[in-house]
Amino acid sequence: MPDTASADLVFTGGPVHTGSPARSRATSVAVRGERVVAVGHDEVRELIGPDTEVVDLTGKLLIPGFQDAHAHPVGGGMELGQCDLSGETTLAGYRERIAAYAREHAEAEWITGGGWSMESFPGGLPTAAELDALVPDRPVFLVNRDHHGAWVNSAALRRAGIDAGTPDPSDGRIERAADGSPTGMLQEGAANLVGRLLPRSTREERIAGLLRAQELMHSLGITAWQDALLGSHANLTDPTDAYLACADDGRLTARVVGALWWDRARGTEQIEELIARRAAGTRGRLRSTTVKIMQDGVAENGTAAMLGPYLDGCGCHSDNSGISFVPPEDLKKYVTELDAHGFQVHFHALGDRAVREALDAVEAARRANGRSDTRPHLAHLQVVHPDDIGRFRELGASANLQPLWAAHEPQMDDLTIPFLGAERAGRQYPFGALLRSGATLAAGSDWPVSSPDPLEGIHVAVNRLLPDAEPGTPVFLPEQRIGLADALAAYTAGSAYVNHLDAETGTIAPGYLADLVVLDRDPFAGPAEEIGSTRVTQTFVGGRRVFG
Repeated sequence: MPDTASADLVFTGGPVHTGSPARSRATSVAVRGERVVAVGHDEVRELIGPDTEVVDLTGKLLIPGFQDAHAHPVGGGMELGQCDLSGETTLAGYRERIAAYAREHAEAEWITGGGWSMESFPGGLPTAAELDALVPDRPVFLVNRDHHGAWVNSAALRRAGIDAGTPDPSDGRIERAADGSPTGMLQEGAANLVGRLLPRSTREERIAGLLRAQELMHSLGITAWQDALLGSHANLTDPTDAYLACADDGRLTARVVGALWWDRARGTEQIEELIARRAAGTRGRLRSTTVKIMQDGVAENGTAAMLGPYLDGCGCHSDNSGISFVPPEDLKKYVTELDAHGFQVHFHALGDRAVREALDAVEAARRANGRSDTRPHLAHLQVVHPDDIGRFRELGASANLQPLWAAHEPQMDDLTIPFLGAERAGRQYPFGALLRSGATLAAGSDWPVSSPDPLEGIHVAVNRLLPDAEPGTPVFLPEQRIGLADALAAYTAGSAYVNHLDAETGTIAPGYLADLVVLDRDPFAGPAEEIGSTRVTQTFVGGRRVFG
């Protein structure tokens, strides 16, 4: 017998993109409690009762809630309250913001924050001298936009005891002048030489950062995410307590999967601790069921692990092929044991060697344990060797894309392509090839590395151009473009699959949770170059309006 009880909420009067391949479009959706109870057309309006809230879409598009498969919301939210350099790209602009922040926080022992862009400095390398002129008396620690390096002043170098005789750590590099003295730029693990001295954030600051981030992400239509680092690393304090506090008191309105940080200085002895943290960190809307392994760095500073050497400034082969943070044979062992304990593994794999090492580890786990529903996924995938494209589908490893990076902009054109060389540069962010191979695509932002706005990411996935690209900017590897429906699926159903939420979210269907987003237009009805102008007007999680 059909369900005829009144709905609590009905969306009608506009297109509905369900995300279902069998029935991709509807015009009305009814919600009762937390769940969708009907999807269809005029017949759904029969569920409107005297107490039903009716949302008139007036031609706007209703879609499933976005899910970010790789983000750092607590850190991003906290940075918004620190010395925030994001959105600025000039040295003059950085000077103005840093000086103003230092004046306004005269009591602060340290000046911390970040978000600066590497292309703003020759070779991507700012110097301590530039900060010394602004803040000579207190240590300064400012992470760059991609969070793989830190700009510090002389006071910070002195505080950490870093001088010409300080050796590089195994997982990083101290940039140096000709005489060996540090210049003020610390790459990868070298940033921790100073970062470990920073004042630790308080629980209240982490909660405030989480709530600030959640408000922003809901305003962008994000209803769920995977936090790519629960644990302590470099200057980051474990945000787990903030999540648990908000999960317990109901302030965590998003659905969150936490990726527990794998300490690469240790081995399998940490797995028992991870099992205990999984149990303690799974309650309410938080599930700490994933382990994050960072296998390499980034291409811009030469730490992404490549199958061949980087080129130098003259276009010749250098002696650097990047860093594999976990030895490949150890990685196989660790992933196999994690998989046996039911953990999903979330890899940071950016260079083609790191991608291959991560896939080899998944293959070793499959061979040892058989196929299970652990759903490993590889994030970033800047350079993928053609021989490895088909292995994602074969191994059941999802491709976790950060689409905003797949475009021509100064960091790509000045700091990446010249040092990769033409052949490898042509293999970057192979979204189209992965899709055609049958790989499962998920998508995320890596915020605060880049904007958390899924619609900006979708715009780039479809156009391979930034939304604000100057006229005449060339399309970045146009053969790797994907369609709007596929890009939207990656940010909804694909990420829901990675988050083990696909049985209840990611599409709009009866019985599914009412995690829904109203856009200000139907981007399918307009030109592809206008996708990035689309905005979110309302966001619902479990039938409850959390934005709009």
